[in-house]
Amino acid sequence: MDSSENQVAHEYIPYFRAYKDGRVERFFGSDRVPPAIDDSDQNGVFSKDVIIVSETGLSARIFIPAAAIKPGQRLPLVVYYHGGGFFMGSPFCSVYNNFVSSLAAKANAIAVSVDYRLAPEHYIPVAYEDSWAALKWVASHCNGQGPEAWLNNYVDFHRVFLAGDSAGGNLVHNVAVQATVEDLNGVKLSGICLIHPFFGRQDGGVDKCWTFVCPTTSGSDDYRINPSVDSRLSSLRCARVLVCIAEKDKLKARGLFYYETLRDSEWAGKVEIAETGGEDHVFHLFNPNSESAVALIEKIASFINQHNAS
Repeated sequence: MDSSENQVAHEYIPYFRAYKDGRVERFFGSDRVPPAIDDSDQNGVFSKDVIIVSETGLSARIFIPAAAIKPGQRLPLVVYYHGGGFFMGSPFCSVYNNFVSSLAAKANAIAVSVDYRLAPEHYIPVAYEDSWAALKWVASHCNGQGPEAWLNNYVDFHRVFLAGDSAGGNLVHNVAVQATVEDLNGVKLSGICLIHPFFGRQDGGVDKCWTFVCPTTSGSDDYRINPSVDSRLSSLRCARVLVCIAEKDKLKARGLFYYETLRDSEWAGKVEIAETGGEDHVFHLFNPNSESAVALIEKIASFINQHNAS
């Protein structure tokens, strides 16, 4: 018997375990609910699954409020990156399907929820590459000539937002700064929202989770995990940023660190921080009907619509 067969390389109990022989057990995000393609869901939202890059299998689930499907209607677009430490989670699982559907309904927006590839099967930087490729695919529709009719016909490409939670919040930041140096077919980001984002610690430390998913990292001076060393930060091409934190979240200080770093940079936009009292990390995913979760999704929707009205 191979001595590595039952040796654990990394685990995040009760959600994830990876073994040294390459086997992976995911206890979160592996369920798959079908899209609401033939009839709208409980939020009044239709959804469909699309392949973005056939060679890699990069895909996404698209959400559109049923009431928006009418000629001449143009809605803001939210590109959503799920959390899960870069090693678990999916747009197709019940937790993220329900959350992004609720966000699309509350914000009256179209959402593209990205299924980027996960570690350890695909180590960093694959998640960043997939996330950028998904945004480039979205932007390919801005002239009405893209492969997806919902985006061609119903998106207002002057109102494009990025949003994500935990590791997805990290992806939001990194994709947004990538947009400062690469073209998006003329599409400009209106705003970004980072929910309980995952970065390194303010004292320069990085977690074992990060070194697991990114074995080639240089550590605390890696700009992907430490925004304070990212020279592109002051050139961030969006007018507004919303950072959401939770009082009991162990990552609260990371979100505050990001907020302060961006606020004190030479970036010319407006950054806002919103804290939810008495709640833990990504509480809204696991207790979506709670008063705090409802308030959080309303805050994010308000952020989108406030910008629309400005």
